[in-house]
This record gives sequence, structure tokens and C-alpha cells, in this order.
Amino acid sequence: MSAITIAPGAFRGGRASSTAAPRRPAPRAEAPLRLTARGRVVVWGLGLLVAAGAGGVAVSAQADGPRSAMEVERVVVAPGQTLWGIASEVAAPGEDVRDVVLRLQRLNELPSAGLTAGQTLVVPVG
Repeated sequence: MSAITIAPGAFRGGRASSTAAPRRPAPRAEAPLRLTARGRVVVWGLGLLVAAGAGGVAVSAQADGPRSAMEVERVVVAPGQTLWGIASEVAAPGEDVRDVVLRLQRLNELPSAGLTAGQTLVVPVG
């Protein structure tokens, strides 16, 4: 046994209409948007969070100011002298000589640690 349900208004003029669209209820007038007390608290809280975030970004975006210039001296490479030897003379007590070698390579734009006699290097003082 089966049952059939028919929506009201499905028949027009006594005949069944398979393409009849269902009737829609009449549109109601929309009520204006109103915030509850909790909604106002949420909106104020979100506003304060946005303001605090913008303030935090503004505080962290301070300029450092000019750096003091690095004091350097020019050294002419003598025959048999190596970058490692020059770096060990310049390195501060307790400073890793490998770091000084890399710094000298960057400072003088050297492609490798190889030096030639008579070459002039810029070496930091102190």
C-alpha cells in the first residue's frame, strides 16, 4: 500500500499541473537590525582588539637609527700570508677565527679565501 500527498494549490482548474510552482508566502517587512547588550559588548571588544593590534604594530615599527661606522685599516698582503693568518691576528680574544675569515671575505668581496701577494685588504680595527 502507498500513499500520495498533494500540496494545496497543486491543481488549477481541476487538472493536475506538474510544472506549477508552489506558492510563496507574502514577504514580511524586515525589522531593523538591533544589537543586544551582549552584541554591543562583542562589538566593543572586537574594536578594542583591532585598536590594540594596530597600536602594537605601531610601537614595534620604530627605526633603529644610524649605526656607527666600522673603523678599518688597509693591509697589503705579503708573500706567504694567508687570510686565515690575517684573521687570527685581527680576531678578538675568544672570537672564532672561522667567523673572522668569513667576515673578511664578505667585507672585501672575495670569491674564496685565496690571496695573492700585493693584494690590498680592508681589515676591521680592534
